Amino acid sequence: MTRICENPGINLVELSNMLKVDKATTTKAIQKLIKAGYVNKKQDEFDKRGYNLTPTDKSLEVYDLIIEEENRSIEMCFENFTDEEKQVATKILEKMSKNVEKEWFKIKR
Repeated sequence: MTRICENPGINLVELSNMLKVDKATTTKAIQKLIKAGYVNKKQDEFDKRGYNLTPTDKSLEVYDLIIEEENRSIEMCFENFTDEEKQVATKILEKMSKNVEKEWFKIKR
């Protein structure tokens, strides 16, 4: 839901790629979000086979709370870290993320 709020109009394929999950997993999650009233799904006007996802007012209301909690969790993780340790940890996590992304795209193809 947060990625849809941050990228209104995103389609299922783009969202799946962003999350590094298969389209079936994304579709199941989106169906639940639509049913709960958090996401709207509209047919793409240029590609009738595709759909664009947009946040509802309900999702925008909780988005800030989710991001606030996410930021609080990150702060908690870095508690008692020096600035240098935070930089090192961030670089390591970014490197790990790139490795996962590279492998995910390799498997996807």
